[in-house]
Amino acid sequence: MVHHVSTALHWSGVAAAHTVPLDGLADSVGAEPSGRSGAGAFNIWGNAFPADELPCGERVEVDGVPFRFPEADGVRPDHLRCRGQRIPLTGLRADWIHVLGAAERRTEDEVLLEYADGTVRRQWLRISDFWPQTPARFGESLAFRTAKLLYPRHEQHTMSPSIWHQRVPVAVPEGLSALVLPDNPAMHLFALTLVEEAA
Repeated sequence: MVHHVSTALHWSGVAAAHTVPLDGLADSVGAEPSGRSGAGAFNIWGNAFPADELPCGERVEVDGVPFRFPEADGVRPDHLRCRGQRIPLTGLRADWIHVLGAAERRTEDEVLLEYADGTVRRQWLRISDFWPQTPARFGESLAFRTAKLLYPRHEQHTMSPSIWHQRVPVAVPEGLSALVLPDNPAMHLFALTLVEEAA
């Protein structure tokens, strides 16, 4: 069962949204299905989200923004840790970059927006802790909260970890060529969507 949490944030002004595939960049198993593989490695303790409580492999709308949530079989990597990856965005326009993510402890770091003319602009990506019952610290909305947290050898039903919906402003919408993530593996991204605001 998916535990999506509705919030007051709703992007009714979305003119266009471009979901950006992260499959080729995925490097970590963050969710596991029932009958666990034990490969969960969201953090050094081997915690994982229960995949059956997330919209794995589906297109999902959070706060009016569409995302493509990754598939999760508990074996193949399903999300990425931020390690300085460069995500091509050639030909796309955006006023905002929206992400579904979670962090090990609340974490903030710079991202780089690269442009076709060689310009590089810096912005901040701030993501709150996935840890159960920890509130948002950076104004995000709560995208998903599961009813349990998986450990390598047991399920903890008194802990409800979170995935957050965060956004990064794009000061110059035209001419984007790439997004460069910070080298900060405590930050985890499950999905990314570029949003153009309605005029």
